[in-house]
Order: sequence, then C-alpha cells, then structure tokens
Amino acid sequence: MPETASTTRAPAALLPSLAPLLHEWLPRQRWFAGKGRRVTGFTLEAATELLPLDGAGPGLLHLLVRVEQPGRPAGQPADCYQLLLGVRTQLPPRLAPALIGRIRQGPLAGRAVYEGLRDPRLAGLLYERLRTPGRIGPLRFCGTAALPASPAPRMLDAEQSNSSLVYGDSYILKIFRRVSPGANPDLELPLALARAGCERVPEPVAWFESGASTLGVLQPYLRDSRDGWRLALDALAEEREFAEEAHALGRATAEVHLALATALPTERLRRTETEHLAREMDQRLASAAQAVPALMPYVPGLRAVFAAAGGTVGAGQLQRIHGDLHLGQTLRSADGGWAVIDFEGEPAKPLTERCRPQPAVRDVAGMLRSFDYAARTHRPWNAEWAARCRDAYCAGYAAASGTDPRSDPALLRAYETDKAVYEVLYEARNRPDWLPVPMAAIHRLAGAE
Repeated sequence: MPETASTTRAPAALLPSLAPLLHEWLPRQRWFAGKGRRVTGFTLEAATELLPLDGAGPGLLHLLVRVEQPGRPAGQPADCYQLLLGVRTQLPPRLAPALIGRIRQGPLAGRAVYEGLRDPRLAGLLYERLRTPGRIGPLRFCGTAALPASPAPRMLDAEQSNSSLVYGDSYILKIFRRVSPGANPDLELPLALARAGCERVPEPVAWFESGASTLGVLQPYLRDSRDGWRLALDALAEEREFAEEAHALGRATAEVHLALATALPTERLRRTETEHLAREMDQRLASAAQAVPALMPYVPGLRAVFAAAGGTVGAGQLQRIHGDLHLGQTLRSADGGWAVIDFEGEPAKPLTERCRPQPAVRDVAGMLRSFDYAARTHRPWNAEWAARCRDAYCAGYAAASGTDPRSDPALLRAYETDKAVYEVLYEARNRPDWLPVPMAAIHRLAGAE
C-alpha cells in the first residue's frame, strides 16, 4: 500500500478553519458524548489524508480531535473523537444531507466538507485499505484473512455511540467515534473468543488503529439474522410468548462467559471486591441524582440495595464480560441460533473500567433489564410476559453454566439497580420521552411498591 503524508500540507491552519463547522456539527451527532456541555475548543491529535485533498476527485481526511469542554475531572484528558471528512469542491445533490459546511479560510478554503462515511466512494476506500494491510502515516491497517474485492457500501443509521458501514451482504465495519488509548474490547474479546473456539461471536477479519488505540473493526455481517430487541417487540405486538427464545439466549450468554473465562485471566470474587463494587454503584447514583432530580426521592431505597450487595460474601469469580449486554446486542439466525455482538461495553465509561474483570452477573442483569424495557414499551404493560422471559433466560443460563444467576439475589438486584440508574441518566440526556421506562424500574427496585 503506498503511503501518503501523515498530515495535511498546513496542519497548523487546518483545525482553526474547521472549528466553526465542528462547533455546530459535533454536538448534534448521536455518538457525541459531551451533550449538554458547551464546546470551548479543539486540539488536533493527528490528520491523515487517506485520499489526497488536492486531486481532481473527492479527498478523504482522517482526523483525531480532542474536544475541550468544561466540567472535566482534574487530570482527565479531553475526549478524543475520530472524524472521517470528505472534501470536495462541489458537493453532488445526493450527498447534500451529509454536508457539514463550507470552509471559509485556511488550506481548504472554499471546499465543502461532509461526513465522508456517507460517500460510497470514500467508504469503499476504507475497505480497500483493510484489504491491503500496512501503514499510512500514523494509521496501521491489519487483517487476519484475505478479503474479496470491495462490495457496495452503505452506512447504517441506527448507531448510537459509533458508526457502521455494511459492505454488500458480507462484512460490517464498525468505526469507533470516541477513541481511548488501548485495545478496544470490541476487538480484543471477539479475537479471544475465536481462539477459544466460541462460535457465538463473529470473528474479526480486519481492523485499523493508531498507536495503541483501536479505530475500527471489520467482521462478517450476519445478513440473515434479526436482532433480539426487534424480535421481542414483534412477539409483544403479536401477543406471542418469547420464553423459548429467552431460554436459548440464556444458554448462549453462558457459553460466551465460559469461553471468556477460559481464554482470559479470572480472579476470585471476595467480599472486599463486593464492597468496592457497591461503593462505585453508590457514587454513580449520587452523580445521576444530581443530574436527574427525579431520582432524589428514591436515593435512600436504592442505596439500601447497594449496601445489601456490599455486605455479602463474594461468590464466584471476576472475569471479562460483555459489559453492555441487552437484546439489541444479540442476533438470532434463521435456524434459531443466537449470536452476541458489540463487546465495546458502555461507551460512556473509561476504557480501563470497561476492560476490568467483573462478575458475570452484571451481563445477566443487563439482559433482565432489557426484557423489562421491551415489555414497558408495549401497551398495555405486560409484566407477566417480562417475568416469564426473565425466568427462562436465567434457567437457560443455569442449564449451560451450572450456576443459576438468581442464586446471588443481592448482587443481581444491585446490578439491575445500577443499570436502571444508568438508563435514567441516558434517557434524560438523549430521549426524555423514554424516561418513564427506567423510572418505573427505579420505583420497583427501590422498594416503593
């Protein structure tokens, strides 16, 4: 692969010329984590021309940009975002919805800048880079298998914390928007599971990175599959049971946990660790209640849930887990088999925390909350449907693992509560109309009913 310059011709002037456009565009993106806080400045970490900007056709500019915002904890660096910007003299009408703006000054003055992933030509270029591993400036493209010629790309619109491109019906490339130092678990864990022989997770076939930071991962696209969230909502709409599917999903979750415990180090879960976990949950609650006053009346009851978990003698082990497991992170194939995807963990949390060994019951709690979420979105609220799904899921997990997650009720309830608090904060910031869904769980878990 021929190398190009790692920076643009005038990097010092590039960011100031882009800053007015980014100030407007970045906070509107679903994957921007700093919503609700003003942007005060930008710092350019790296700029790479993946396709030269001075050619006759479109250019593709890869940027790693730190976004300065007030309220950041002392010593914590500003969030770093990955941007892939298309640059054209004239933007064709089909790309008008992707327009970010036109640059007024600097090395790209007069050019139109747009979301490059929405341009099929530029999206295809990324795939070609992954087909031919090597370096371009600070970017390194890696692969484990030979890839066919580039299929037609399309960008998915359902993403929240990242962006994804689907190439034909063969592959999906996830682009990590907020970048942290270190291997992203959405690459690390599927590779480990593949080594362990676990077939529940699509194996990465290529990826790219900068330094120690993972920037994107290419995996097989399970085109004949449907996600668990949609399947659950369809079952509710058709007044069908979902317990059989939930049981099979519980088995699949347990198989993934067992494989992770085989492939990666584990630790014994001691009482000191449960006390530490409970303190962290309590701290997250205090922070969330400051941001969402509706939580305040429930704080005493929720703290009691966490205290009960902290007072237990730890059972089981700490291990690597999914970290953000819910129905939307699962796919069911036409033959009924379940796959688990998206091992990034909760993107709002620091990478070091997401990579830390944790009790497997945390994943179980996330899925139990997801069944409740699905049932709460349906009218009328079908509490019995959710309860049957939750029981079937735990039974399936126990059948595959030999351990019923309900055997440690204090820790399971604490993780369900912690997840509900996270959901309240997320919905308040991003989807206020959905806030009643997790608040109903808060009401129940705090012992208010």
